[in-house]
Amino acid sequence: MIYAFDTNTVIHLLRGAPSVRARFDKVIEKGESIVIPPFVNYEMRRGFLYKPAPTKEKAYRLLCTRYPVGEMNAAVWERAAAIYANLRRDGRTVNDADLLIAAFCIVNNYTLVTANTRHFDMIEGVQLVNWVE
Repeated sequence: MIYAFDTNTVIHLLRGAPSVRARFDKVIEKGESIVIPPFVNYEMRRGFLYKPAPTKEKAYRLLCTRYPVGEMNAAVWERAAAIYANLRRDGRTVNDADLLIAAFCIVNNYTLVTANTRHFDMIEGVQLVNWVE
């Protein structure tokens, strides 16, 4: 299984949240993979530029050297557009960040690790787990 981390999961990991750290360690032990969605990388990088946190930024950079930052490709953009259109027709919306992260996970068949499952509940096809519970 390949896990993709939402921004809140990365933040919990950097803060040393026990439940996230334990699940992270178990995934590594089992030889499963982790990827950072490109939009999550953007959110993390802009956060460090806005409000410097050198120790956490160094830890994040190390995380990114061990676990790749994924790539946005045409299939992800197309899936995101289709999800947006389908939800909008039903009178529902999801913010673009969550929509792009979900599309990235769906196209690549990654399981999204997030504490904000309700942000993704209406997106069909995204596999979710919450390590903060």
